[in-house]
Amino acid sequence: MIARGMVHGRFQPFHRGHLEYLKGAAARCEEVFVGITNPDPARIRPEASDPQRHLPESNPFTYVERLLMVKAAALDAEIDLSRVHVIPFPVNEPELWHAYVPGDVVQFIRLFSDWGGTKLERLREAGFEVVVLDEGSAKEISGADVRAALREGGEWESLVPKGVATVLKRLEQRVRVL
Repeated sequence: MIARGMVHGRFQPFHRGHLEYLKGAAARCEEVFVGITNPDPARIRPEASDPQRHLPESNPFTYVERLLMVKAAALDAEIDLSRVHVIPFPVNEPELWHAYVPGDVVQFIRLFSDWGGTKLERLREAGFEVVVLDEGSAKEISGADVRAALREGGEWESLVPKGVATVLKRLEQRVRVL
């Protein structure tokens, strides 16, 4: 078992695919750090390998709202919250990672896109051990799918863990204007 592992994402919002990612790391690690990327909207930068990720409409939820979603999803998965540490992770600024991320964590990623390849390169360049989860599998759900369903009044609850649906319902007024 690995002592410390880390997963990361924008979690806009945290959906069932993210839960599988978290569970994959939690099954392999004693402690799991969950890095919320793009924690500060003023510091989000465009990325050539994912041209939509910096747009305001791609980032409707605050850091705290996403933290609450992560914790709710971990509880849904019966992952002991004392093993889960939710932290900001400025993925666009590797020069800041040492201020947020323990140096001995194993980074877990899923490779579904060019952006995944960019992250893999950055993490390795920063000296992290990187483990690819679910190599060769296809992405089944995206945050864009969930945001579209929320915006259009479609069926979105089946796309997110129950605890996340509860968090989103508490944000209902804001969710309507996404």
